[in-house]
Amino acid sequence: MREIVSIHIGQAGVQLGNLCWELYCLEHDLDEAGRLLKPESSTMKNPDISSMIGDSNGIPEGFSSFFCETFSGNYCPRALFIDMDPTVIDEIRTGKYKDLHSFNNLISGKEDAANNYARGHNTSGKAIFTQSADTSSKMVEACDHLQGFMITHSLGGGTGSGFYSRLTEYLAEEFPKISKMEIVVFPCPKLSTAVVEPYNAVLATSETLETTDCVFLVNNEALYSICHKKLDIDSPSYSNLNRILAQAVSSITTSIRFRGSLNADFMDFQTNLVPYPRIHFPLMSFSPIVRRESASHEIFSILDITSKCLDKSNFMMQCDENIGRYMSCCLLYRGDVAPKEVNSAIAAIRLKKSMKFVNWSPTGFKIGINDSPPMMVPDGDLASTQRSMCMLCNTTAVQDAWTKLNVKFHVMLEKRAFLHWYLQDGLQESDFYDAQDNLLTLEQEYELMDVD
Repeated sequence: MREIVSIHIGQAGVQLGNLCWELYCLEHDLDEAGRLLKPESSTMKNPDISSMIGDSNGIPEGFSSFFCETFSGNYCPRALFIDMDPTVIDEIRTGKYKDLHSFNNLISGKEDAANNYARGHNTSGKAIFTQSADTSSKMVEACDHLQGFMITHSLGGGTGSGFYSRLTEYLAEEFPKISKMEIVVFPCPKLSTAVVEPYNAVLATSETLETTDCVFLVNNEALYSICHKKLDIDSPSYSNLNRILAQAVSSITTSIRFRGSLNADFMDFQTNLVPYPRIHFPLMSFSPIVRRESASHEIFSILDITSKCLDKSNFMMQCDENIGRYMSCCLLYRGDVAPKEVNSAIAAIRLKKSMKFVNWSPTGFKIGINDSPPMMVPDGDLASTQRSMCMLCNTTAVQDAWTKLNVKFHVMLEKRAFLHWYLQDGLQESDFYDAQDNLLTLEQEYELMDVD
């Protein structure tokens, strides 16, 4: 058993985390209070559940990697939810899954970070830092074989950037050998929820660049596009976006939670996706993404879902793919999938030469196959299927995202716009210039990756 401690920070991280645990409960046959459902009331679609029995209680192997048993016999997520603004955390405390999470693992402050990295990192964030650090340490101590932390947050907000970087510094110092994997909502090129997003994103990325191991980037603009074009949702809510993203997150963690014929865990991802320590920002895509009404007209063959996953319209981060090449690629299949069909699909893709790899990475692909079928939320937008695929790829095209972010940061910093809000909360002007230099160096490092 390899335990994972999940940490959800800020509004975006908490909302995504809440829907991820909704999906985990469905996949593991737990009700809203963390009780195992009886077989006759189970929603589990996996007919081979009997082959996954791990102990005398009928708990599947890997179950305890994400859940721990309470004194009452229920199961509680190994998850910590943190937000300086109490509103979103209160929604969990009073919502559908209020009895699932431990009260001590839901931490909120009395005032938000006001989209200010400095408030989250230096001043207002101090009020909840000690409690958050102590709780995370206790969760680690309760594990027998901790494999890593899985962190969800946004780089644009104050808590998701400032408080996140402060807590990550603590985790890196206390648990330096434990993997840290993140799902990060990156600022959009065109859409924005805060004027100061470039400041927050650059400062947080610079602060944690040496302490995080693998950071999967997504942005809302790409998720909005998926909802519009593939699900015909005119005005997507954050729940619509996050439920699509939750499917990809579930696919990443499936190999830890369920037995598979060709599994890939956290260390496999790092080994195959991160060629150099700082070049650790892969992208994600998922397929099939089909609305319920169209499911009967769609083809869900291995080749079809693989081809769609490689299509840029399924990517959860917008980058100019024309300027980049792949360094590595993980293809994670789940459900009714035969290795022979996977090999045939990859051979067909290689023949088309639609994927361009850097010359120094000729092999390119890492494959994961898990027998557990995907589970769709009953009232969700996605059609139920017997198989799915998630692609994780490290591509030099990410350079485009860093370039656009660095340009916005430079334009604001040159005019010293909004700088006083950060300075009065403890930052120095030198912090901004140091962060700018660090991110410009990262941009140049990605350029070098594309040089033969």
